[in-house]
Amino acid sequence: MLYQIHEYQRALLSPLTAWAQAASKSFSNPASPLSLVPGAARLAAGYELLYRLGKDYEKPEFDIHQIVKDGFNIPVVEQTIVEKPFCRLLRFKRYADDTGAVSQLKDEPVVLVCAPLSGHHATLLRDTVRTLLQDHKVYITDWIDARMVPLEAGPFHLDDYVAYIQAFIRHIGARNLHVISVCQPTVPVLAAISLMASRGEDTPLTMTMMGGPIDARRSPTSVNSLATQHSHEWFVNNVIYPVPSNYPGEGRQVYPGFLQHTGFVAMNPERHAASHWDFYKSLLRGDEEDAEAHRRFYDEYNAVLDMAAEYYLETIRIVFQEFRLAEGTWDVAGERVRPQDITRTALLTIEGELDDISGSGQTHAAHDLCSSIPEQNRHRLTVEKSGHYGIFAGRRWRTIIYPQLRDFIQRHESTARRDAAEDVTA
Repeated sequence: MLYQIHEYQRALLSPLTAWAQAASKSFSNPASPLSLVPGAARLAAGYELLYRLGKDYEKPEFDIHQIVKDGFNIPVVEQTIVEKPFCRLLRFKRYADDTGAVSQLKDEPVVLVCAPLSGHHATLLRDTVRTLLQDHKVYITDWIDARMVPLEAGPFHLDDYVAYIQAFIRHIGARNLHVISVCQPTVPVLAAISLMASRGEDTPLTMTMMGGPIDARRSPTSVNSLATQHSHEWFVNNVIYPVPSNYPGEGRQVYPGFLQHTGFVAMNPERHAASHWDFYKSLLRGDEEDAEAHRRFYDEYNAVLDMAAEYYLETIRIVFQEFRLAEGTWDVAGERVRPQDITRTALLTIEGELDDISGSGQTHAAHDLCSSIPEQNRHRLTVEKSGHYGIFAGRRWRTIIYPQLRDFIQRHESTARRDAAEDVTA
């Protein structure tokens, strides 16, 4: 019933937000007589704030159409490579006219970015992708809002998530691939690669784990505490709802995105209130640059998706309540997950010192589990003064983290190519 109430409220607010948007433009447009009314700037700012607080936030676009590399504009085209019911594998293909540039782009490492399925869309990693495109061929997992997936497509379990990652790795080609997982997918990605290693399959050259709950027992955060303080039945009874009839996934049981968004905001309500107040003051000052930065951030932050109930509940139980990966008791489709079977894949773990979602040590725990990876191929990075989002977006990501990640990938890419050349000549 809660989902239906939310949709009713959304429909009720729609005329008000449309009116607020129109009013804001009327009071701010120099061509409008209303812009001459005393206090017009305050009215325009107030109406825009009202509009943004009440509007619907649809899934944003990646909007990456070109990058600048070595002083040249390189066109980028977004392509769907594999399409599954709950996820698309996207590639950002770079183009160049110069023969030398084409050759250089072709020889650069291949990266699969595993985006989180935890409430936000994969576009949250836009900055991650744009930065990686400077030196890599980039693929990304683009998860689909569960309310848009018809019931006929069947359920989506955590085991299916692991299977999707394996399918994408095989499609791209594991032997020359570097996998980067950000936050939530660190757990299923480690499981996917572990199972491939146990079967004797090729595994990626490197795997980078960024800010994820590999072992959620370490330095538990408020996110971890929520999972441990409530039973499985509590989650079933309080946060799982059927999709209403106005969506293609009508009747599918989901964890609604609006509940996840409420939880995100509740973690730092004062910070969000201050941010909206600063936005209002920016509009009054006419500081369009600051105002636009606010719009860009919240266009992304407020755009959320629903998660299939079975996937969400299994993640809560397996990752945050029973700690099965860390305990070595996790079976995926009847196969035991054994990270200790990984030998040829190098490991890099990245944590933010101030991360309030994945606590200190939770990601670095992967090193204890991947005990068969040689010590020289295992690396840790803890970023000072960085929160959760700072490890994959923003200044610290671009100037501190990315150069080290790029060098880590390049080092193991070069080693693999040298070994392959020696095998050919042997």
